[in-house]
Amino acid sequence: MAQNTILVIDDDENISKIISLYLEKDGFKAIVANDGAEGLKAFAEEKADLIILDIMMPVMDGWDTLKELRKTSNVPVIMLSAKGETFDKVLGLELGADDYIVKPFEPKEMIARIKAVIRRSDKKDDGEEKIIKYENLTIDLSDYRVVYAGEELDMPPKEIELLYFLASKPNKVFTREQLLQQVWDFDFYGDSRTVDVHIKRIREKLGDDNNSWQIKTVWGVGYKFEVK
Repeated sequence: MAQNTILVIDDDENISKIISLYLEKDGFKAIVANDGAEGLKAFAEEKADLIILDIMMPVMDGWDTLKELRKTSNVPVIMLSAKGETFDKVLGLELGADDYIVKPFEPKEMIARIKAVIRRSDKKDDGEEKIIKYENLTIDLSDYRVVYAGEELDMPPKEIELLYFLASKPNKVFTREQLLQQVWDFDFYGDSRTVDVHIKRIREKLGDDNNSWQIKTVWGVGYKFEVK
């Protein structure tokens, strides 16, 4: 089995060293960068399988670093920060992060989350064609593209994955917790607003046209992709 490379971008050298030690102990290869700009350069030189990205850093913070990464890559990113507010988590997810760990963290939990995100990433790249088509809508999970009414939409990976999951199981109702588990592959400890934010953004992009399908809210339960 190939060794996974993890890029750690954090200005706290002690934190970076601790993370690297645990990663290497668990069989990963660790690369360290001390700020966002250095991290982007390191990623360009040696493509990592996953990035652990701190938010509060000099030169270039985690938010701007993530924005730059997402312009060219869908590499899995786990945000790492002392900030624990739901707003920060949701913002990270909206920008395309895959997970969010709050300092201080348990090393075993961090390793478990890294493995979960890599597992999900490996499933994306299994070569299987994953395309769903409905009236005016094509969701291509193989290439991470959504085409609506003949136009390709600008959607981050998580919105595409959520839309694909719902559309792949028409008329089936899912709770927010089930969607967190199925689409994110772990629980956000009750941060079900994450799902609501993503659904809201997907709906805004799909508009209110009278199609034979819609993402419907099932009050008190969750959501479903309803096909008439």
